[in-house]
Amino acid sequence: MLCKWSARLLLLGAFICTSTCRPPQNDGAMYTDPARAGPDYEIQGEYLGQARLEKGEQTWGAQVIALGNGKFHLVLFHGGLPGMGWKRGDEQLLGDGQISDGGATFQMDQWSATIRVGTLTVFNRDMSPIGVLKKMERKSPTLGAKPPARAVVLFEGTTADTFKNGKIVMGNLLAADCTSKQKFGDHSLHVEFRIPFKPNARGQARGNSGVYVQSRYEIQVLDSFGLEGKDDECGGIYSIAAPVVNMCLPPLTWQTYDLDFTAARYDSGGKKIQNARITMHHNGVMIHDNLELSHGTPGPSPEGPAPEALYLQGHGDPVVFRNIWAISK
Repeated sequence: MLCKWSARLLLLGAFICTSTCRPPQNDGAMYTDPARAGPDYEIQGEYLGQARLEKGEQTWGAQVIALGNGKFHLVLFHGGLPGMGWKRGDEQLLGDGQISDGGATFQMDQWSATIRVGTLTVFNRDMSPIGVLKKMERKSPTLGAKPPARAVVLFEGTTADTFKNGKIVMGNLLAADCTSKQKFGDHSLHVEFRIPFKPNARGQARGNSGVYVQSRYEIQVLDSFGLEGKDDECGGIYSIAAPVVNMCLPPLTWQTYDLDFTAARYDSGGKKIQNARITMHHNGVMIHDNLELSHGTPGPSPEGPAPEALYLQGHGDPVVFRNIWAISK
């Protein structure tokens, strides 16, 4: 049965840990290095394989979300992973679990599952194995994309001088909360970002930032891995549209936004006569197709006829960016 796992998180908040759980973590636990993120992070991730959960053996994908204190949420996707066989509206099976014997165990009414050494095994009620899914790591096909000759390179890892308040952190990455000195009208944009791992945080506190096109339209950046995919989650155009599919990868994974933007049009008197539009790919999968932007989103600049800057929102989280370039049309 489908349900919104945001509601299940409320139940998880009241969950009393059994003796198999690890001691509670600090509520403010935050990691920017996968090598230091611990066993929960190693279990978290995406799995793909075959299972007999319905009629005959079929492809299933799984996303395992770490929730801190040795707890996890599991989403099984009939047909494969989001953007890789599963689409919004297809069947999902949901479960909750916890750390157990060096892996994780999930127990539901009709089935159960274990994760051990990168393998998710699904069992029926009599504990017969009915599926095996292997852990996998997806990478965006545009990760590391080279800027064309006519592109304006905004950040390539050696200087942040193209941004107001630009700061290099971790050696060669751009910190959030900066605004490009160059302004743009119609343009294409490529940007790569990485979200921290905050297992105990929930909702908007879980690695929050945003890519503001023209400083007017916010594309949300957030750890929305395994969530439904709303307008205020990763890939959403805040207050305007949810992504067609939630393509958010696990935190600490490098992700990409590739977009084509057509600015709003105004008459000589300053009246808007045509809304802005955007086509956008998240990790190589289209999530907005020529979407009309009916209004600006809360942020640095109101809608207007003049070109405006790219703003990478600072929201207090160590979200970082790299390989940013744009092509004016």
